[in-house]
Amino acid sequence: MFERFRDREDAGRRLAVNLSGYASAPNVLILALPRGGVPVGFEVARSLKAPLDIFTVRKLGVPGHEELAMGAIASGGTIVLNDEIVAALRIPEEVIRRVAASESAELQRRDRLYRGDAAAPAIAGRTVILVDDGLATGASMKAAVSAVRQLRPRAVVVAVPVGARDTCTMLRELADDVICAESPYPFHAVGIWYQDFSQTTDDEVRHLLQSSRPAAVAQNAPQRQPVREGRGRL
Repeated sequence: MFERFRDREDAGRRLAVNLSGYASAPNVLILALPRGGVPVGFEVARSLKAPLDIFTVRKLGVPGHEELAMGAIASGGTIVLNDEIVAALRIPEEVIRRVAASESAELQRRDRLYRGDAAAPAIAGRTVILVDDGLATGASMKAAVSAVRQLRPRAVVVAVPVGARDTCTMLRELADDVICAESPYPFHAVGIWYQDFSQTTDDEVRHLLQSSRPAAVAQNAPQRQPVREGRGRL
C-alpha cells in the first residue's frame, strides 16, 4: 500500500517523476482536466518545463440521476457514451442530445471563465499529456483522448497520480502511453487516496493558469539579437 498523497500538489510532484522521460521531448504540451487536474498538471508542467493549458470535459448525467454518467462531452464537441448504461436504462437519443447541448454550453462557459481572452493552444504535431487527479471509471479521460486525437497530435499521453487498474488498462488501448503512478486494489474512489481532496475552485484554476504563462512564454520566446553600437542620434 502506497503512502497517500497529501494533496493535489504533492500528487503532481510525485507524478512528474514518472514523466521525467518526456522532459527532453520536443513540443510537449500539458493539458489538465479542470478543475482537480489543474493543480496536478501545474506541478507536472513546472517539472517538465512545458506549457500548461486546460482541456475541459463535462459528464453527461442521466436525467433525474445526474451523479450517474451516461457519457461525457469534451472541448470540440466530442461525445463518448457509456453504451451499457444507455442500453440498460433505454435512454432515448433525444434525451442524450438535450443533455449534451446543455453540457456543451456549460463547457464553453467554463473555457471562457478559465482561459479568458487567451486562445486555445495549437495541438497538431505536439505530444499532449492529459492530466487529471485520478481515474475511476475513466469516462471523462476517454472523451478527452478521443477529442484530442481529432486535432492531430503527435502523441497522446494519459497521466494520473492514481487510477483503477481496469481503467488504466482500458485507456492503454486508446492512448499512446498511460502513466498511472499508483494503481491500488481495491480502488473504490479517487478521493480516498488523498489526505486533502478538497474541491479546487475556479479562482485557483485561473490563478494556476495565469502563473504558468510567463514561464511558457519565456521558454518559447525567440532569442534576442545583440544590439549593434552605432553613431545614430538618440
